[in-house]
Amino acid sequence: MEWLISLAIGVLTASGVYLTLRAYTFPVVMGLTLLAYAVNIFLFSMGRLTVGLPAVIDKTAEVAQYSDPLPQALVLTAIVIAFGMTAFLIVLALKARGELGNDHVDGLDVESESHSNKGVK
Repeated sequence: MEWLISLAIGVLTASGVYLTLRAYTFPVVMGLTLLAYAVNIFLFSMGRLTVGLPAVIDKTAEVAQYSDPLPQALVLTAIVIAFGMTAFLIVLALKARGELGNDHVDGLDVESESHSNKGVK
């Protein structure tokens, strides 16, 4: 079970970094979202993965038989913050697309510059 979660965290992190390094705003937003998901899964797994056991220690449970509720609360807060930041980034990308006329993160259209500079030496 642990290897599956660590593999999922690794794939999400690698995909998020790859998309964040792209030159267009939509892949950057998707990459940041995937990185946020990877961090959320990592934080959630830090509270121990238990099935069918209480989140809080009661008098009959041993210390090793409970899941920590703090990472669960942190993940819930991080989900709300990530959703708000993703919505803000999408609106910001749409505004930049409307004003600049392209989707490049620098505001430069790389394809049109490469076509216009082919004849110039």
